[in-house]
Amino acid sequence: MNGLKLPVGVDSFEKIRCDGYYYVDKTGIISTLLSGGSEVTLFTRPRRFGKTLAMRMLQSFFEVGRDRSLFDGLEVAEDSNLCQAHQGKYPVVFLTLKDVDGMSFESAMHSFAVTIRYEAQRIFEQIGADGVPDYLQESFNRLVYDKADQRDLSDSLRLLSRVLFSFYQRKAILLIDEYDVPLDKAFNQGYYDKMVSFMRGFFGQALKSNEFLQQAVLTGCLRISKESIFTGLNNFYVDSIVENCFNEYFGFTDEEVREMLACYGVESRYELVREWYDG
Repeated sequence: MNGLKLPVGVDSFEKIRCDGYYYVDKTGIISTLLSGGSEVTLFTRPRRFGKTLAMRMLQSFFEVGRDRSLFDGLEVAEDSNLCQAHQGKYPVVFLTLKDVDGMSFESAMHSFAVTIRYEAQRIFEQIGADGVPDYLQESFNRLVYDKADQRDLSDSLRLLSRVLFSFYQRKAILLIDEYDVPLDKAFNQGYYDKMVSFMRGFFGQALKSNEFLQQAVLTGCLRISKESIFTGLNNFYVDSIVENCFNEYFGFTDEEVREMLACYGVESRYELVREWYDG
């Protein structure tokens, strides 16, 4: 039996790779994403399928200044040309919308502002005050210092990618985890129409008319109608659990389960595990 810890509840790719956890190599998703040709990709999978870990892994690979050694020995590192062209080459905006909740639309917007503020502050720490052009300072500062109104929030992703482009001279990659949570919460609390209207503008400005966008990846549990919040987005690919293109990168394949069991000396439990999880 090996000494690798099991990452139960750990969704930080960096922590898993640095602190001696077992990692099932899903880095092949990177080359599939880059070769797919879609500017925006949405993955819909049930909970506990490794969506957040996959997004953190993408951030670690693409973002400027990240530790390249995290990928040593993994599948993506075998493609030296791909790594040379894309690893550590992009500014990244990472948002998780899992905490955007509230009993009313107004309280949900407050949660949304907090989420945006944290990411704006993270970017501010990267580039410093001098990294923000004078003509964007006022708008950017409203995000950083918790003074953003609904209009600011609606344009926030485009603004953040614009600020990053100005500093790095590279288009940004947007990673949005659990994109559907605000809509699910809004539906349950009775302000769905207001949230749909806001999210339509939020995603539209970030994904449809954003000249500072390199590529965007979204994850969620639900497939929301394209006509509701992604209206007019042409270069948009939705990959659900019934598709084949990316299925091996979420959840575990039969071979991966066998390898894990063998790694911990419990190969004999394979049929039992199969029964637990319905094959």
